[in-house]
Amino acid sequence: MNDKTILRDLAKRYAEIAALPIQEERRNLWDDHNSLKPTHIPILVMVGMWDAWCHEAFGDANMKCEDPFLRRFERDLRLKLFQYDIGDDSIQEPWITLRINPKGCVAGHLWGVDESLHNLYGVGTAGRYNPPLKTWDDVANLRMTHHGIDEAEVQRDLERLDPILGDILPIDVQRTPCYIGFMMDISTSLARLRGLEQLMVDMYESPKELHRLLAFLRDGILTNNQEAEDAGHYTLTSSNNQQPPYARELERVAANSGPRKRKELWGFCAAQEYTLISPAFHEEFMFQYQTPIYANFGLVHYGCCEDLGEKMSMLRQWKNLRSIAIAPLANVRRCAEQIQGKYVMSWRPNPTDMVCYGYDEDRIEKIVRKAMDDSAGNTVHINLKDISTLEGDTMRLKRWVQKVRQCVE
Repeated sequence: MNDKTILRDLAKRYAEIAALPIQEERRNLWDDHNSLKPTHIPILVMVGMWDAWCHEAFGDANMKCEDPFLRRFERDLRLKLFQYDIGDDSIQEPWITLRINPKGCVAGHLWGVDESLHNLYGVGTAGRYNPPLKTWDDVANLRMTHHGIDEAEVQRDLERLDPILGDILPIDVQRTPCYIGFMMDISTSLARLRGLEQLMVDMYESPKELHRLLAFLRDGILTNNQEAEDAGHYTLTSSNNQQPPYARELERVAANSGPRKRKELWGFCAAQEYTLISPAFHEEFMFQYQTPIYANFGLVHYGCCEDLGEKMSMLRQWKNLRSIAIAPLANVRRCAEQIQGKYVMSWRPNPTDMVCYGYDEDRIEKIVRKAMDDSAGNTVHINLKDISTLEGDTMRLKRWVQKVRQCVE
């Protein structure tokens, strides 16, 4: 079987799933949920190649396409089909995404220096960073990445992909800038550039220098984002919030929508590296620099794996904040008491308790029921993410969704 046949067979299966009525039901669910309207409790399982088990299940050894370019889309389609089989409330959108990497957008080199992760035991394993800013003089080596797209590359990729899949699924061309998601939150890059422990020391020993570095990163992101918006490269599929990016206040996600302003989109922000930083230092040495970046977006989700339980008063300063991550270590009741129904609670149970270390439905039920009781009166969904292993049992995810549905319904 050749590459074209493999891709077309996968695309046809996926197109059938994406056209099912359940997809529209889920769009309505997330439209209402993210607009703080009453719904049943949505359940999400986030899977992707950032998870070690995905490298085993969906790595190159398990792909059938020989062409590396086409293999990208084979993997994408297989992951989408797997996601549907889990049975959660994720949406299978009726298009295939062609992501165009902006010029100079090289992972681990977005600021002109090497900030890449060095895996210790191979892809998907533990790793470490070698922070390039050893001294404050090294800051002079930083360079922001300007936004630009090689349209010749776009045309070449479309000419390869469209004849194979274009009659089955629309191909959504994404020209979104490289400073987006975690690369837009400042916190991720700052810890890689300076080192997490050194960053904590800097807040006491070198506050002026740290403020200058933060201002440089903020201004670089703002410039890059504005260049992308001026070029018309934000579209409705540029939204990002670690959940289906829907809300009644925003236009629905659609392929090849044409240019949109950031004010029409969801923005994602986090500061995982600041989980041990006090609320006062978090605001002084991070939040105030994130604020002008995210003021440009229509709605914003804040948080990933960091405990924000003592930082709610800080977060409430953002008028466009709509969704807050409730991390595994957070006190759910404490968070719920502060949120008071004004924001979506994106509760993230510890994946080790759920599926990574054995599979114990009594344990799952106990943890889920307590979290739902503690968050009563709020708009909450359950987001299982950062699944490092399934111990070779991928069917656990489907069973987990079924069990959690029983708990919340």
